[in-house]
This record gives sequence, C-alpha cells and structure tokens, in this order.
Amino acid sequence: MDASVKPGNHPNRVRELREDRLMTQAQLARKARVALRTIHSVEKGMNCRMDTKRKILLALGLRFEDKELVFPPTRRGFRALGLEPMPAFGASGPPGRDEPLS
Repeated sequence: MDASVKPGNHPNRVRELREDRLMTQAQLARKARVALRTIHSVEKGMNCRMDTKRKILLALGLRFEDKELVFPPTRRGFRALGLEPMPAFGASGPPGRDEPLS
C-alpha cells in the first residue's frame, strides 16, 4: 500500500475533477446539496455513503455509472485486515439449525 495513504482513507479523484471544472469546494457542496465539511472530508479520502457519492457525481456532471472512475473500489480484503473469511454454510444452513422449532 502507498505510504501516503493511511488506513481508513480511500483515495478518490473528487478534488482533481472539481478543480478541472474550476469549482470551489463550496460551489460543489451547494450543487451537490451536501455540507461543505462533507466535500472537505471526501477530498481528504474519508469514506462516505453511496447517496453522497451519487450527489457528488451528478454535481460534477458525471453519471452514477462512472463512480468507479471517481471512487475506486478499495483493494483491502479480509486477510489484509488480519481476518479470516467466514466459512460457507452447507445445505443444512448455519450450525444449530438442525433442532426443530418448538
């Protein structure tokens, strides 16, 4: 992982695209109908809700389908976080489901 990217931060291209359109953070926030603090946080790499991403994309004149060009998916998996994936359940379902319900 890049040393400039801190764990928990998600690099994106919002600032680059906003500046290409000669917009200030305040202008983007107004157009996207989100708080200025939200734009600031997103540009710093903090995660946000999908609805916020949609609003930002539309305010930048992009389609929602372009989201991965602006907000690349994180590449961290379970093992990178020191976790093991949960095992898949068999046909009988999760453990403890064999007992009849009373």
